[in-house]
Amino acid sequence: MANYHHGDLRRELLAEAARIAAESGPDALTLRELARRAGVSHAAPVHHFPTRRDLMTALAEEGFTSLSETLSSTGGDIYEHGVTYVTWALEHPGHYAVMWTPRLTDEQHPGLAAARVATWRILEESVSRARGGNADEADESTARESAYAAFAIVHGLAGIWLSGATPVPPDVDARAREIVGHLTFGHR
Repeated sequence: MANYHHGDLRRELLAEAARIAAESGPDALTLRELARRAGVSHAAPVHHFPTRRDLMTALAEEGFTSLSETLSSTGGDIYEHGVTYVTWALEHPGHYAVMWTPRLTDEQHPGLAAARVATWRILEESVSRARGGNADEADESTARESAYAAFAIVHGLAGIWLSGATPVPPDVDARAREIVGHLTFGHR
């Protein structure tokens, strides 16, 4: 075990926490296991994350921030956002698992709340553009429902592949594009 650590320990701890959550699930992630895997004293993580909930909150916030940045870099197309969401989830399974396990995080934490809202706004805005972008109240309600429907499809697709419920296809991007292409807005 290392007695001295240099570098960005907080960043290293978050990266190791994401690996543990990806390998064994978020419930397996403890501060003691994190310290062991990072090669630091069992007290070292506490300097950055006083509690397990603080660690999980930071990991979820980091995940939402990364997802928002990735979605923002793909432009405003809802179909591209859907594919990007799925591929991001598969590339960041540890973050993804913690992001969607709110019982483990401090949902009132300002940074986490802001990161989650930023991600949701990207989805809502791209759905609004796909629907033609009317701003009346009835349309706003329908746009919100459409955003939830789009989220349910991409979140469900990522979830079934990550859980192993169905095998991850050899060409994730192409398969995700086919499935996300089924999204329609305002057509019943």
